[in-house]
Amino acid sequence: MDAWTLDIFAQLFAHGKKTPLYKVIVEQEKLAPSVFANQESNEIAGTFRLGITTFPNINLTDVENAVKEAFKLFETEKFTEKDLDRIKAKLETNFYNGISTLLNKSFQLAFYNEYNGTPGFLSEDLQRSLNVTSEDVWGVYNKYIKDKHYVLTSFVPKGQTDLIAENSERFPVVEEKITEAKSVAKVTEEVAIEKLPSKFDRSLEPAKGPDPLVNLPEIWQEKFDNSLMLHGIEHTELPLIQFTITLKGGMLLDDMNRVGVANLVSDMMMEGTKNKTPIELEEAIDELGARVDMLTNKESIVIRVNTLKSKFNQTFEIVKEILLEPRWDEKEFERVKQETIEEIKRSAARPGSIASNVFTKLIYKNDNILANNTLGTEESVTSITIDNLKNFYDKNFSPSIAYASIVGDITKQKAVEKFKSLVDNWDVKEVEFKEYTTPGIPKKAKLYFIDIPDAKQSQIRIGYPALAYTNPDFYPALVMNYKLGGSFSGILNLILREEKGYTYGARSRFSASYYPGPFTASSAVQSNATFASVKIFKDEMTKYREGISNEDLEFTKNALIKSNARDLESFGILIYMLNIIGRFDMPFDYVKQYEKIAQDMTLEKHKELAQKYINPDKMIYLVIGDAKTQLKPLKKLGLGKPILLNIDGSPM
Repeated sequence: MDAWTLDIFAQLFAHGKKTPLYKVIVEQEKLAPSVFANQESNEIAGTFRLGITTFPNINLTDVENAVKEAFKLFETEKFTEKDLDRIKAKLETNFYNGISTLLNKSFQLAFYNEYNGTPGFLSEDLQRSLNVTSEDVWGVYNKYIKDKHYVLTSFVPKGQTDLIAENSERFPVVEEKITEAKSVAKVTEEVAIEKLPSKFDRSLEPAKGPDPLVNLPEIWQEKFDNSLMLHGIEHTELPLIQFTITLKGGMLLDDMNRVGVANLVSDMMMEGTKNKTPIELEEAIDELGARVDMLTNKESIVIRVNTLKSKFNQTFEIVKEILLEPRWDEKEFERVKQETIEEIKRSAARPGSIASNVFTKLIYKNDNILANNTLGTEESVTSITIDNLKNFYDKNFSPSIAYASIVGDITKQKAVEKFKSLVDNWDVKEVEFKEYTTPGIPKKAKLYFIDIPDAKQSQIRIGYPALAYTNPDFYPALVMNYKLGGSFSGILNLILREEKGYTYGARSRFSASYYPGPFTASSAVQSNATFASVKIFKDEMTKYREGISNEDLEFTKNALIKSNARDLESFGILIYMLNIIGRFDMPFDYVKQYEKIAQDMTLEKHKELAQKYINPDKMIYLVIGDAKTQLKPLKKLGLGKPILLNIDGSPM
């Protein structure tokens, strides 16, 4: 029972605005933007961990002392039965979400059978959490946490060892040198492995059944007078309901000189309502065991909701309150704004984030708002006021640009009734969208380079503007790309990871929404393999234009068609499918149409698409790595002289 109880203690101690660790670290001492705690049980022993990533220049001794203060606060303020019930409600919802697909059920049943002796432990697992008492929590706190020995690690920026927690010992990390790249060694001798006894012959592959073609669930639709469109699927296997409300626009509606407003709007709308403080809103959601969050992407703002069927009515009322009566809390605005600026700073220190941000700028150019990160820049976010957020909300939150999707144990009649109660109280506005033009494909390839001195890995991004989701070629292009880099078994990954050992993964993909998105081939490779890896990307894309084998085409068809059948068990995928229908006005059976496109793909059509959309001689090549060791070899690629950029994408 202790493992289940420690899970609940972690929630009571660190998850949420009311918890002691959050109060001391984030609110009182302002040492970090967030905190976490978790219990992880393993076969022999378990670990209980606290994690805190601070703001810059914070001494970690102060953090250690603040954690101790939080434990004292936990003992003095204690917690209530209401707090305990709130945590249990969340765990119950999470439990059902964890077994919402056939694959997850099989994993979970196998796990129970391995570690508890029977798959029937499924029915006992949740009950163990629900049976935890306040006395149990105090028992594990005193047994495992209070005044117990612990391991503390300090990770600080290079050259700032004065920030480490006192009495720390330096861990001897040996920094590898950048040497000549070598492929992984090939195994020349078979290793003798003792075979475990089995009741059946594992050397024989079971016979395959027929391809599991997609059986689409029944989809219903309702359009309200103010033009909000609602799509739904009744799914009665589990007592869960999941829904999303999407407002078109997102970053597209930001001012080019103040990017980041839309992102802050969605963050701030989860920080209380007119009648609920931020803590009261968080507790109201948690008491229902629900998950409600809001996010901004480049073309929309989305509110996502997951709740038990029994709590749907109460959860929906809270969602209405969030959407129609935002609080705009000044204190929370300053905190959220500072957290956003800190996230932007951290991104600027991560080569992967730098690569993605700069590649996007190179694709869309500076006069297209899609070239930006939805967070904005440190300068733009600093300039944003709470009035900017209010103005954005007043102008752009309207049911006339919204669509919603709902899946779960709920009838169409009940869902329509609840959404009508929302739209009847939601003012309709005329929202203005500025049109942006996506740049065309470059006339010739260009190579860009960003220097990260002494980097032991290089980030690679290769591609150019490609297709919108609504383009008839979009899904056929996805099918065509699958064997190149659209899967773990794609050519790029098989060579760069499995054969050469240069990377943990290499991919290529077409990404798009309403506006055309890029074709992107990408990887993070060991620094000394930078030239070889870029050359492999270029050479393999060139070869791919000449067609693939019939065996590879059959592999593609089998993989895509069979994965479709399993994907459509998931609430998340069903919601995604409904959102595609709502966003792009797709037919209800578009998944079946896509399945037919995959089935009907021929070698000739595949080659035609590859020659049309995979042209490495016209792509943008971006490499981020150590200039002193990697820049010079790249000149041999035949892509012209590398153009040097700063980490924000500006010319050096």
